[in-house]
Amino acid sequence: MPMRTRDLPAALRVMSWVTGLCGIALLLGGGWLAAIGGSLYYVVAALLFLATAWLLHRARPEALGVFAALVIGTLIWALYEVGFDWWPLAARGDIVFVIGALLLLPWVTRPLSRPTVAQTLEGRERPVSVRQGYGALLSASLVVAVAVAATSWFTDLHAKEGTLPGTRLGAGDGGVPEGEWLAYGRSQMGQRYSPLADITPANVSSLKEAWSFQTGDLPQPGDPEETTFQVTPLKIGERLYLCTPHQNVIALDATTGAEVWRYDPVIQGELALQHLTCRGLSYQSAEAAQAAGQQAGAPPAPAAAAQPAAPSGTASELAQGGSLTAPQEGGDTPAQTGGAPVDQTGGNTDPGLPVAVANARTTTCDDKLFMPTADGRIVILDPETGAVCANAGGGDGQIDLWDRMPNVNPGSYYSTSPVIVAGNRVIVGGTVLDNVSTAEASGVIRAFDITSGDLLWNWDSGRPNETQPIAEGQTYTPNSPNSWSIMSADEGLGLVYVPLGNQPPDQWGANRSAEVEEYSSSIVALDMATGQPRWHFQTVHHDLWDYDVPSQPSLIDLPVGGEIVPALVQPTKQGEIFVLDRRSGEPVMPVVEKPAPGGAVQPDRTAPTQPKSAISFDPPPLRERDMWGATMFDQLACRIAFHGLKYEGRFTPPSLEGSLIYPGNFGVFNWGSVAVDPARGVMFATPTYLAFTSRLVPRPDDETLVVNRSQPQGALPALNENFGAPYAIELGPFTSVLGLPCQQPPWGYVAGVDLTTGETAWMHRNGTTRDASPIPLPFRMGVPNLGGPMMTAGGVAFLSGTIDYYVRGYDVTTGKELWKSRLPAGGQATPMTYRGADGRQYVLVVAGGHGSLGTKRGDSVIAYALPNGN
Repeated sequence: MPMRTRDLPAALRVMSWVTGLCGIALLLGGGWLAAIGGSLYYVVAALLFLATAWLLHRARPEALGVFAALVIGTLIWALYEVGFDWWPLAARGDIVFVIGALLLLPWVTRPLSRPTVAQTLEGRERPVSVRQGYGALLSASLVVAVAVAATSWFTDLHAKEGTLPGTRLGAGDGGVPEGEWLAYGRSQMGQRYSPLADITPANVSSLKEAWSFQTGDLPQPGDPEETTFQVTPLKIGERLYLCTPHQNVIALDATTGAEVWRYDPVIQGELALQHLTCRGLSYQSAEAAQAAGQQAGAPPAPAAAAQPAAPSGTASELAQGGSLTAPQEGGDTPAQTGGAPVDQTGGNTDPGLPVAVANARTTTCDDKLFMPTADGRIVILDPETGAVCANAGGGDGQIDLWDRMPNVNPGSYYSTSPVIVAGNRVIVGGTVLDNVSTAEASGVIRAFDITSGDLLWNWDSGRPNETQPIAEGQTYTPNSPNSWSIMSADEGLGLVYVPLGNQPPDQWGANRSAEVEEYSSSIVALDMATGQPRWHFQTVHHDLWDYDVPSQPSLIDLPVGGEIVPALVQPTKQGEIFVLDRRSGEPVMPVVEKPAPGGAVQPDRTAPTQPKSAISFDPPPLRERDMWGATMFDQLACRIAFHGLKYEGRFTPPSLEGSLIYPGNFGVFNWGSVAVDPARGVMFATPTYLAFTSRLVPRPDDETLVVNRSQPQGALPALNENFGAPYAIELGPFTSVLGLPCQQPPWGYVAGVDLTTGETAWMHRNGTTRDASPIPLPFRMGVPNLGGPMMTAGGVAFLSGTIDYYVRGYDVTTGKELWKSRLPAGGQATPMTYRGADGRQYVLVVAGGHGSLGTKRGDSVIAYALPNGN
């Protein structure tokens, strides 16, 4: 007779309960999944778990045989769904394998070996162990599982192997000296490529930290969640120039990392910030300014107001004469130490803004640095001293970006990205609040005269053909598409290339005008002199997914049809890489229109087709079998959630019940863009794949909070409320109850593309889970990246933006990872490289983390170099 429950050994009782509970959970969840059209596996597995529990409760050795059937059945099902792909296999079988191993412990098998009374009377034994009876059957099933797991561990179904071609083209330098980095993308062509070749695949493994610097800019109370250190420093002469999240500008010695000067622009009051960052500075040389003045035939700039404490002369003249050793104070205004300005003179008509010359030391500048600030200014500084340029911005040392702007709300509009410098003008866009209201600032693109600060032209997508400066007292089109990312420029063609977003609210487009519809989510080429649009190319029609053009266009000359074509390479959030003739906007690589899902919430609509490029990192549509989790249970929950969302592939519109958006608005590519090698005609890319969910939530009025539980602190905006629109929006990554992505890995890659053929030569998983899991295990799963790559003529690419804290070096030809170094915080920025005064090539990385991505915050600037003599 079977054992009575009170006589059941503890091990059997525990395992009976464990398998029983697993069975009940799987029966409930699996039944739900089966009822909505999903896999039947979980119901079958539940029955086998329950049968095992009952047999264990009866102390029957057949329990191990039933569980062996579960192991084999799970293995067959898993291989059918995902093949020899380790991480998806592990999620399906980990719980089953662990329980199977526990069932083979002696504390379980010994009680199962006890014969019944009848067996004892008949002299029959029923030995059960790892090697005997049903235990041997279970052991064999686990051995098979281990063999499959081992095979999958060494099999990479997601890798593509190949090689990129070597040097075959002439490479322009964009007018940048070999060892310098004069703009965000090294030049305003946005290539993120350096002709330096000291560091090669043969010696990159010898890179060592040369110096590090801490800015002291750390998180502060009242910061928005998305406070980020995204800067790519400039290298001009023997100095580095960078800006910090809280808007300080710092000059460092490029060879030693020693601080030379620091400037604080005095950001005044509470700001309605969605983001707090500074991606970089812009630069104008004295020679460029002089050439621009001569070309324009302009008279000499008027002298700035007298500064009693400052000796007369330009910065370079004063430095040569030994009269300028530090920034000089202007008038009676004390050197800046913080706080609000006392006097706001200088022509700025907005009383809410500080005036740079009234709050800092001033000088007359030859060279100039341009710093966009979070309160809506461009401050102009002397690179030599850090003093404010009194001979710029009409004597203010700054340009007011709130001039003629509608819906003035400091912090809700500013340029998070560096401006374009073209001749003696700066061209600037700016970010507006996303999904807060329908009454936001304009996305207008403007050009200002650097010396006078005068508005030269304005291109407003709401009035796209009227580029003459609007009159004072008039305002630009509210809520028009904005350019928050980095522009590029081709001064030879006289064009600036603007990556444009869409009109907020991002997910509701029923009220957009025809003009906005024409230019939303487009690359727009504007005439530098007049602001007139010369061409535009729309990357998404009627964008309802926040697929704004996020990346700086990269300009490169490519051989096409026997001639060299000036091309533009544009990465996008939806995964397309558009390669266009930058003279006309015509595709260089074919672009076709593909049918797209319909079914938008009325009275909104969707576009019937969407453009697809010959170079595309558009992921395959998600299926139920692509759902993932750390265990079979959270994977089951993700499968149920998947069926509960509206999903018809890419461009599924937002819905009232909730839609699955894949790729999500995190983007396959984001502001980090790609790197292109003009000598080889190749591209280094970092595609990321994360699904998001999007649900429209009806608004009862224009004031009630719908998707936020409480009003954010201070002046911070209530994101995703869409005040003034009929719907708020619930947005977020598609994750499991454990916070892991519901889609299976990999989530991040590096890839090499031949831009002359459009072929992806290689593509590899990139990054580990070391800093993204409770236990710091460095599993190479392929993780998301936010931040751009950089390539060198030495054949090495560098990247620091993965969510594990490493900077890595790769062989551009094969994509092989050759070197990595641990960072003290998240490296969500784009590396750069330069030559120091000691003749060595340095690689520079910023490690400050990213607020909304959840990487560790920090304030480090780190330089690496080969040891002397290497």
